[in-house]
Amino acid sequence: MNYLQSMQNELKFRGLSPLTVRNYSFFVDKFIKHAGKDPEGLAPEDAKNYLASLYDTKSKNTIMLAAAALKFFYTEIIKVDFGEIKIPKKDKSLPSVLTKEEVRKLIDTADTEKSRLIISLLYSTGLRVSELVNLKIDDINFQENTGWVRRGKGAKDRLFAMSPTISQYIREYLEGREHKYVFSKEEPLTTRNIQKIIKFTSHKAGIAKRVTPHTLRHSFATHLLEQGTDIRIIQTMLGHSSLNTTQVYTHVSSEQIKKIQNPFDLLISSAIAQNVG
Repeated sequence: MNYLQSMQNELKFRGLSPLTVRNYSFFVDKFIKHAGKDPEGLAPEDAKNYLASLYDTKSKNTIMLAAAALKFFYTEIIKVDFGEIKIPKKDKSLPSVLTKEEVRKLIDTADTEKSRLIISLLYSTGLRVSELVNLKIDDINFQENTGWVRRGKGAKDRLFAMSPTISQYIREYLEGREHKYVFSKEEPLTTRNIQKIIKFTSHKAGIAKRVTPHTLRHSFATHLLEQGTDIRIIQTMLGHSSLNTTQVYTHVSSEQIKKIQNPFDLLISSAIAQNVG
């Protein structure tokens, strides 16, 4: 029996994303090879040993993902007790966010029209990279400057709004092109392809921060919040099922910090005014 294929099929039947299928398959495949056993002979201790081997080289978040993959494999595929395995809590680091000037520099530095539009659309809509590569022309309403994410995270459809400027740019870009997808003909681009474009462009633009497609999503949400957009509207725009997920963007941004008047300056100016008086 091909247990890995059985797991992949089960994940797909449950409507989980291709990224989840890929990640779970990666960790389960590595685990089976590490254990060196037939899947029927696996025990909770084998999972513990594998996860322990990751601690020196992998982040807590990676270990959590590996544990989730193994738990699904144990409980849903080989029907073996996973046991009580304590997993480290997820790192609570704030997402990296670009300033508006850095976003503009990233867009202006793009080598091609296509790369510039990809970066612009990711930032101006907050789309996930998996949603962008699967965006079809038929899912866009250019008259209303809106589009539909079909079967996004959690297998849900959601409406998103586009900048009228970006909408016009995309319409012009597609003229004369026989595309099924906005950025490709018959098959969607790979997410890896988009990641490479953004990594290359950010280096060329001289941006010191690590920039990924998700960085543009974080930046979109943070900039909306800074200009006073209600967080529940941002939640809907990002497709978050829980407001708790969106709350990460309520952190105080670097731009807000820069605008704060330091109390030391007020102290000094007060003292100067008293001396003058």
